[in-house]
Amino acid sequence: MSQPQYPPPSGPPQPGWAAPPPAPRKSGAGKIVGFGCLGIVLLFVLFGIVAVAVSGGSSDDDPKPGASRASGDAPAMKAEDGVAEAEAEAAGPTGDVTLTACEIEPYTTWPSAKLTITNRSSKTSNYMVEVEFVDAKGTRISEGYAATNNLRPGRTAKEEAQGTAEATGKVTCRVTEVTRYAS
Repeated sequence: MSQPQYPPPSGPPQPGWAAPPPAPRKSGAGKIVGFGCLGIVLLFVLFGIVAVAVSGGSSDDDPKPGASRASGDAPAMKAEDGVAEAEAEAAGPTGDVTLTACEIEPYTTWPSAKLTITNRSSKTSNYMVEVEFVDAKGTRISEGYAATNNLRPGRTAKEEAQGTAEATGKVTCRVTEVTRYAS
């Protein structure tokens, strides 16, 4: 028995005989996540700009509006071998910071400076302190930063500035810049 042969169908192809259906559409979840992350980053940038604009006011002791940094001509403070030494009486916000220890952290081998910040102004203030770490040859190894916020007049805060480069031997710490502004 042979099978009967039928003529080929005429007209458009029957369902199931055509090209495969198109691929399903992508959900767009990647775009949503990407734009969400971008939005968060832009929000942080916006908050940073607003914070800088708000804190750009004058400090307690500076004669010029908007200038809140200690003068570069003010005497710097140093500490060697963990003993604090004040080179000279410093004025303004630089005088509010005392370097109490300068050492190399044993686990990270990074330089570290311990600081005492005393608010000698008449207003509750925020402080940013920059510390420079120098090796025995006088070469700058690294810098570190310490900060404290909302320090009331007459109050003291203990902070630490941490360098981020390995150091060996004798290290000298020097406060290079102090910024104070009213909270």
